[in-house]
Amino acid sequence: MSDDATPRVVVKVGGARAVDPAGALGDVATLVTGGADDIDERAVVLTHGGSTAVDETLERLGIEPEYVETPSGVVGRFTDSETMAVFEMVLPGLLNTDLVASLRSEGVDAVGLSGVDGGLLAGPRQSAVRVFEDGKRKIRRGDHSGSLQAVNGDLLATLLADGYTPVVSPPMAGTDEQDGMAVVTPVNTDADRAAAAIAGELGATLVVLTDVPGVLADPDDETTLLERVETPADWAHLETAAEGFMRRKVMAIEEALEAGAARAIVADANAAAPVLVALDGGGTHVLPGALGEREADRVDTSDTDKSNEHGEGV
Repeated sequence: MSDDATPRVVVKVGGARAVDPAGALGDVATLVTGGADDIDERAVVLTHGGSTAVDETLERLGIEPEYVETPSGVVGRFTDSETMAVFEMVLPGLLNTDLVASLRSEGVDAVGLSGVDGGLLAGPRQSAVRVFEDGKRKIRRGDHSGSLQAVNGDLLATLLADGYTPVVSPPMAGTDEQDGMAVVTPVNTDADRAAAAIAGELGATLVVLTDVPGVLADPDDETTLLERVETPADWAHLETAAEGFMRRKVMAIEEALEAGAARAIVADANAAAPVLVALDGGGTHVLPGALGEREADRVDTSDTDKSNEHGEGV
């Protein structure tokens, strides 16, 4: 059983084909069960995506996965009704259940939750999104995505205090209006930003595991790893270095730190003991001081709050 003094960690395991969660699951077990004498006990929330599994299931059903580019240049999934049905089956069903079973096999009292359960992840549904297509800005309708605005931190804190390890995945609880009444409907949301919101709500350390060693100044050279980001100048360098899928992770990190996360780390999911190594200094560490006193000038991604970038997350 954890208490308020037990440090909290939110671990995000990506959904890319190249990401193996086995090492992370073993580390979570070590952290929450005190499985190593030299490791401090932590209260852990595990979050996950699953874009590869969703895409593979869609393709088996003869449905082509669709990704769109937003006016700000971020790529995300367009989630129509058929995709949303597969999404609900694969993430809180197959993937979440398998992760919970694996953790329980490691002696962890894990409990699986989607963002809909207990209103854990909540916000308005966005059925119309802005996209950039054929050189033009357009409006696409019929999307099942949401803008995450609230985390039920009390639910997570209660579970952690009782010794449970929550395993959280999208979808989120999207609020919609039908016939003048507010209704809740499951909708897609960005898995990195969901993890960031949870870390901010809990004042936790955020560990984002992916298929690269961290944020690289040169994406083709692992020796250019940005190890520590603690000043506004460091942050500017980080934003410049982040390309492709890493852009969305940097946005999530910013949101986590602004919401109260203790720090954020991007690290290699496939390293030996990836979570333990990350907490011990591996990967890219971003500290709250990196944001300085400035008012955050973030890219507006409210029109793109879908899944995740290509090949990673949901």
